[in-house]
Amino acid sequence: MKKTLLPLLSVVLLATVALTSCYKLQKDHIYRPSTLNPNINMTAKQFLLSRGSAGVGADTVFKWMQLGLEYAELDLAEFERAGRTYIFLHNNAIRTTTGTGAAFRVNGGFFFDYPIVVKDAMGNPIRSVLNPAADSMRPALYWTDYPKQFVKNYFSYLILQGDYTFENLSINNVSVPTLLPPGTTVSPRDTRLGWVVTRNVPNPDPASAATIKLDSATGTGFDPEGKINLKLVNNQNAPINVNDRADDRSAGYFATNGKVHVFDRTIHPFRYSH
Repeated sequence: MKKTLLPLLSVVLLATVALTSCYKLQKDHIYRPSTLNPNINMTAKQFLLSRGSAGVGADTVFKWMQLGLEYAELDLAEFERAGRTYIFLHNNAIRTTTGTGAAFRVNGGFFFDYPIVVKDAMGNPIRSVLNPAADSMRPALYWTDYPKQFVKNYFSYLILQGDYTFENLSINNVSVPTLLPPGTTVSPRDTRLGWVVTRNVPNPDPASAATIKLDSATGTGFDPEGKINLKLVNNQNAPINVNDRADDRSAGYFATNGKVHVFDRTIHPFRYSH
């Protein structure tokens, strides 16, 4: 499987050097490259749960994804349907933190990039002290800080219709339909994602592909057509890239019902903005 060969080879070479100082052994060693089997022999749902809240030891890298799906009440049977591609979120794609106790802070991931609007007891946005013309915001701490339907829509965007992996992707973007219904929007009164101005066509200037434009009056948040862009990046790692903004952490898992690609950074749920 992609990205697992190099670390494994490094371990083998280090072990060889540690166990023997015989140059002839190293010189005559025949290296036969191989790729690990990408088949995980389970459904995407089983893969999610095996490394989610009930994962073994520290292997709970999909814990926050599972918590979000459960809060949104998105039927996990969706992860058992055939002919799909699933974007899985490593915990770091959702939130990274620093400090403990009073010093605890969310400092990265989706919760940080798309903070929530702070509201009073009546549900009205509280104006910022520093900028009275803008709403006060803070990073989310839990999925429950967001409206349930918003979270459900976000995860629906991460379920792609069709099989897409290294064999049928290229360095050019392909726009793929997701389970997010076209025309779905985000309220700017709930989260900064609702401030994102989205488009269904790219800006003529390729340099602006990853640029994000914010406007609380005209933002819609989600991709207007409910589509996601996938492509391969032309470098030595050849990662799968989503929406010109995020490269995969590990990709090309063959579940029994589709493909799974794992990301450890924020997945922005729209193709084009500026």
